[in-house]
Amino acid sequence: MYRFLLSRQWVILTLVGLALIPVMIKLGYWQFHRHEHKVAQNQLIARSLAADPVPVTSLTAPGRELPRRDMWRTVSATGTYDTAHEVVVRQRTAADEQSIGYYVVTPLLLGNGEAVLVNRGWISAGNDLTRFPDVPAAPRGKVTVTGRMMADETTAASGIKDTKGLPARQVMLINSKEQAKRAGRPMLGGYIEQTGPEPSGNTPELVPEPDHDSIGPHMAYAIQWWLFAAAVPVGWIVLVRRERRDRVTAAAEQAEQTREDEAAGAARDGGRTAEPAGSGEAEPAGSGETEAAGDHAAPAPAKP
Repeated sequence: MYRFLLSRQWVILTLVGLALIPVMIKLGYWQFHRHEHKVAQNQLIARSLAADPVPVTSLTAPGRELPRRDMWRTVSATGTYDTAHEVVVRQRTAADEQSIGYYVVTPLLLGNGEAVLVNRGWISAGNDLTRFPDVPAAPRGKVTVTGRMMADETTAASGIKDTKGLPARQVMLINSKEQAKRAGRPMLGGYIEQTGPEPSGNTPELVPEPDHDSIGPHMAYAIQWWLFAAAVPVGWIVLVRRERRDRVTAAAEQAEQTREDEAAGAARDGGRTAEPAGSGEAEPAGSGETEAAGDHAAPAPAKP
């Protein structure tokens, strides 16, 4: 009763199921690894934010790529702002995660001739995106800035396309190497995401602390994919048993119908055979009596 499994339909269905199982298992592990990455990143952010502040020059240097272990570390830097080479970064979201505007990035000149980029915060985009926006002025004179150390942004890491031909002093990515070329001076690798001093008056809105509590739905997705993978053979068995049951039922009904048809045919054949025999044996009552009377009748006496 399982010969139907060799049919084209069932062979294709079985092969599709066998192909889906490893794919779903792999997708489950992909989501599981994303969950592990998110958990590890949350732990790194929490450790970095809790660490004691250090001078920015102890973590980075001109042209150096910031190691992942040093991201989000609290650093401090003292110097004067170079507002002549200030730029704004397009398409950035405010703390409400809805409003779109600019990040204000200003080089901070250190005492050794080097500079470090400082993301001073977010401002509204305004109505005219073709000109440099009205940016709150940076503090004059020597200042000490504290903030989170961040790695240079790249298209590969952020997914943001570095669009060319933008209006003057507008960029898409915060990148120390690109700004070093524009400013004509060495820039420390990475940039500072300012957290202090606290803003007062007309100043950019500071970038909020990164979320390091939520872990996202990746673990739930992983479990779902694995359940889907387990459901494939279970579903296949259910379908096979249902198909076998339907075929057995159909065969039984066909056999019953065949028996009924044979019985009905036999009954019809028996009726046709009995009808001629009955008609030959029966004789009319009158004919028999006439013959009997003729046999026993005395001849009439002859007249003289």
